[in-house]
Amino acid sequence: MSIPWARISVGWLAVVHYLACVVPQLGSVVYHLFMNHEGGPAVYHTLLTLDMCGVCMVNTLGALPIIYCTLACSPLPRSAALLAYTALSSYAIICAVTAHSNVRRLRSFAWQALFRFFFFYLRWVGLGTGHPSSLRSYLIMDGLALLGGIINVSRMPERWQPGRFDYWFNSHQIMHVLVVVSILYLHWGVVADLLWVTSYACPQD
Repeated sequence: MSIPWARISVGWLAVVHYLACVVPQLGSVVYHLFMNHEGGPAVYHTLLTLDMCGVCMVNTLGALPIIYCTLACSPLPRSAALLAYTALSSYAIICAVTAHSNVRRLRSFAWQALFRFFFFYLRWVGLGTGHPSSLRSYLIMDGLALLGGIINVSRMPERWQPGRFDYWFNSHQIMHVLVVVSILYLHWGVVADLLWVTSYACPQD
């Protein structure tokens, strides 16, 4: 609700960002609500696939405005980068859905992260464009998401005291809190970028 729709010139980026923030939450809620369904493994696998699709949505759609704004003044490379990232994301979701462990699931999104960090690097060295405050938000975003993934995979703290964290403060809950905060930083960074690109004039060659 905090997206300033009327002040954003590239409308499809705002829609993409909105979906990136909302869809993963919906997929996760449905998965956790029905994961103990009496339908057994078939239902569980379908729900897990839905959850993984949500994760891929935030990784894919969440990065498209970042890529667009980083290459705002380079239309051809921008289009190529957007297509390449979309193709890479399609491969990532196949790997995530077919993974047989949490570690492999986490690794499925590694190439997407490396792709994003390349664009963060372009901004850092001055070769990319974007709002000055957005890079910090994006780095915190990916840092929190990575930390959440590592905590979830490593099963901390319940691996140290089994049974004590069954209901509260277990690794999966910590991961979800970090992911929600991560998405907030994504939102703050993207909104700043979308307002920036609306008013920015590319230098004339």
